[in-house]
Amino acid sequence: MKVRELIDRFEQFAPKTIVEPKDPVGLQLGSLDAEFHHVLVTLDVRPEVVQEAIDLGADLIFSHHPVMFRPAKNLDLSDPQNQMYADILAHHITVYSAHTNLDSADGGMNDWLAEALKLSDTTGLWDGVVDPQYMLTVRVQPMYADAVRLAMVGAGAGELDRYAGASFEWNGTTWYTPLEGADPELGPVGERNHVDELSIQTRVQGNQLSKITQAVTEVYPGGHPSLEVTPLKNGGHQYSMGRIGSLAQPMTVRAFAEYCKDVFQVSGLRLIAGDQEKQVQRVAVLGGDGGKFFKLAQAKGADIYVTGDVYYHTGHDMIAAGLPVVDPGHHIESICKPKLAELFGKWRSDNHWEFDITASQLNTDPFTFI
Repeated sequence: MKVRELIDRFEQFAPKTIVEPKDPVGLQLGSLDAEFHHVLVTLDVRPEVVQEAIDLGADLIFSHHPVMFRPAKNLDLSDPQNQMYADILAHHITVYSAHTNLDSADGGMNDWLAEALKLSDTTGLWDGVVDPQYMLTVRVQPMYADAVRLAMVGAGAGELDRYAGASFEWNGTTWYTPLEGADPELGPVGERNHVDELSIQTRVQGNQLSKITQAVTEVYPGGHPSLEVTPLKNGGHQYSMGRIGSLAQPMTVRAFAEYCKDVFQVSGLRLIAGDQEKQVQRVAVLGGDGGKFFKLAQAKGADIYVTGDVYYHTGHDMIAAGLPVVDPGHHIESICKPKLAELFGKWRSDNHWEFDITASQLNTDPFTFI
């Protein structure tokens, strides 16, 4: 199957429309039209990971962290990064990365981290992009209405809370006068005529609009449907970065830090706290580098905050603010490897696709605690 089939399905789950500004997600190297048979899922794309893909015979690498955060200034192969690009291309491997869209996706990175901590009653920490919602109306002759409606619904239209495939329709009459070159089946040139039509109306999420209109165009007689797209002022879906929720029972800051070591399977972490015996229960978590959001976590009622890459001076500010913070490192996002592999496996089964899936077995954390 082609890479784009898997990517199209993934981008319904974590659309590129919710990516944070300047985040270089998406296709990194290769072609979406390339055929693939084996996908390797990884947190980072490093030379050792590329070698792992080559040894496995994987022809698609799907990563969380983009392989190209910064554009290459040259292709001097004495640079290990450039040599890695050359190895990827030489072995016809396609690389795709999903970063902040996976962070903010419902059921994505930060939900996985919150689930690992066994947090309940979770909500978003930092509100990011709102995916707009539209009302899509299509006029069609009654004999074609079922085909158009099924195409819309099949492409994802009409998804509401607790309902799927919702649509509304009403009857009407379209009046017109054919001019030179008009379809002769619609009446003689210059004579006033009319036709009975149905209007089918359904709600559409912004990230699915183009896919749904394309589906309608493909089944509409003549391929030129009359479409009306109206933005909904109160519609849209709010995506959020990070999560905040509650532990089943309160525990001390120190005990929670030890708990994080077990949950994320790290041999060491950084604890930023003035009082390690303080009781905590409400927890905020944000994978990656989230130190700058500590004041927001505190304002939203967090007793303690879990994030990575905390800067020295920010740590001082956290202590002054009285918010204990656990920094288990950026690498805890490796939780995405088994989770994405599981997700791809489900889609493979649902769609009767045939390809192999491997979660990278390599630890790409550059830091070692000794």
